[in-house]
Amino acid sequence: MPTPVLEIRNLTFAAGPQKILDRLGLMVQQQEIHALLGANGSGKTTLAYLLMGCEGYVPSAGTVLFNDIDLLPLKMHERARLGLTLAWQEPARFEGVTVREYLTLGKPDCDPVPALKQVGLDPARYLSRRLDKALSGGERHRIELASILSMKPKLAILDEPSAGIDMLSITHIIDIIRALKAAGGSILLITHQEEVALIADRASQLCAGRIIFSGSPREAVDHFRGRACVRCDGEVCNYVRA
Repeated sequence: MPTPVLEIRNLTFAAGPQKILDRLGLMVQQQEIHALLGANGSGKTTLAYLLMGCEGYVPSAGTVLFNDIDLLPLKMHERARLGLTLAWQEPARFEGVTVREYLTLGKPDCDPVPALKQVGLDPARYLSRRLDKALSGGERHRIELASILSMKPKLAILDEPSAGIDMLSITHIIDIIRALKAAGGSILLITHQEEVALIADRASQLCAGRIIFSGSPREAVDHFRGRACVRCDGEVCNYVRA
């Protein structure tokens, strides 16, 4: 059996007295789209930040392997060099640089035009614009996605904002995800949209910091729909563990 690109074992994280991730286990296979469903407050974004090594997100227990490399001792930039990236919740923040400069950081020979077109932005209008307050949040999110497409990461963690990306169509989102997979990458897809989750190869449901279900996207969506809370209260919902 091939080695998974991401293997999480017994991952635990608390913020003060509140346990947000509780002995979480999850695997993402090579070139797999793995959707992660869960109510607000269930730990989805915390997991994304912890995997990326964001400041303040250090687990109290557990193991995270990325292509058999232990991620947890590594800083964020070291994880990025290995081919791990995070997008969607936080838009591009390199204030003052042009869009062209941002999309070619560390890769001067890269052509940013195809990626901008793929996220629905006209290269003629945007390549010379600067990342500043004149751009809307939605435009910055799209530029961030264009950067991810240009980067061709080994694993992209796509943490979708609840309100969507400046009305980026579901078709557009699906095309972007499939392009990342076609380029050889794996995707951990954190989404609230059923239509987006259904394009995954596998899907899991997160509840109170634990994976309570994994299966086909259709099975996971039905399981989530049947037990979903508006907001996770930190208690694992009633369920039958497989």
